[in-house]
Amino acid sequence: MIMPARRQRPNESPALVAFGRQMRRLREAKDVLQETIANLTKVSPAQVSRIENGKKRATRSFVKAVDDYLDAGGSLLSLWEDLNRDGHPVPIWFDWPQTESDAAALVTWEHTIVPGLLQTPAYARGFLTSDEAVEARMARQSILTREDAPPTVLIALLSEYVLDYLVTSPEVMREQIEHLIALSERPNITIQIVRNNGRPAGTGGAFVVATMEDRSEVAYMETTVRGITTDNPSDLAKLSESLRELRARALPEDMSRDRLKEALEKWT
Repeated sequence: MIMPARRQRPNESPALVAFGRQMRRLREAKDVLQETIANLTKVSPAQVSRIENGKKRATRSFVKAVDDYLDAGGSLLSLWEDLNRDGHPVPIWFDWPQTESDAAALVTWEHTIVPGLLQTPAYARGFLTSDEAVEARMARQSILTREDAPPTVLIALLSEYVLDYLVTSPEVMREQIEHLIALSERPNITIQIVRNNGRPAGTGGAFVVATMEDRSEVAYMETTVRGITTDNPSDLAKLSESLRELRARALPEDMSRDRLKEALEKWT
């Protein structure tokens, strides 16, 4: 029996392409180089190129600076806002992996499972359906250990429930927690355990906030139906408030490491 070919996701977003083309037209009409835009917005020329080619989503602060510099009269910013009425251009999954890779720092909150960037292969297999998916997840983790560029700074806030939630087997949990302990020793990774103290923390769901090189922020939020990528100021303000509460309830790094060791004993 011949299996039907797997449908592939499109490799570009029409919204991103439309925005990038208009930005390029405005820039070239003013005889401005991509390098000039890069210097203006404090991003790399490669990032400017990806935005114009529809491969990367621009932040609002980036668009505002470019619009002003090109004397676009707000037209570029208006287009960006039209394409971002729900906080993101479609498809919503398109640009998060690239955003994650480009980020200078990530802050993540997880209430049930270990974040993907910190998972072992065996733990990841508890949620993914193919070896290819596991390999892709492991490949994403290279941003934390890369040497060709500064490794991404990661702050992971984990509910203590994460340590007690059985994934696959006690052996897998033991390996995963040992991995967390080892990662917590790296200078660019901070793992803090959030106590619940009788009331749930971070009830709005798991999320990640990425801080980019230009200090702008982009967030990825998990929902029941799908993940949402957004840099909407209102969304970011709400997440910032959640982070303040979570950090206030988080154990310091050394105490968090002790809590990880306690969980390790449970699974041994």
